[in-house]
Amino acid sequence: MSDLATVLLGAAVALVLAVLVAAAAGKLARLDGATYPAAILRAATAFASVATLTAAVTAALAALPR
Repeated sequence: MSDLATVLLGAAVALVLAVLVAAAAGKLARLDGATYPAAILRAATAFASVATLTAAVTAALAALPR
C-alpha cells in the first residue's frame, strides 16, 4: 500500500471516529436535558477535541525517526 493511500485511509478513519464521538456527546447531552443549541455546542466541542488529539498524535508520530 502506498504512503498516500495509508494517510488517506487514516484520515478517513479519524474523521469517522470524530463524527461518532460528536454524535454520542450530542445524544448524551440531549438525554441530560440540554437544549438543542447546547447539545450541538457540546457535540462540536467533542468533534474539535478528537480532531485536535488526532492531529497531535499524528505530529508526534511523524517526528519519530523511521
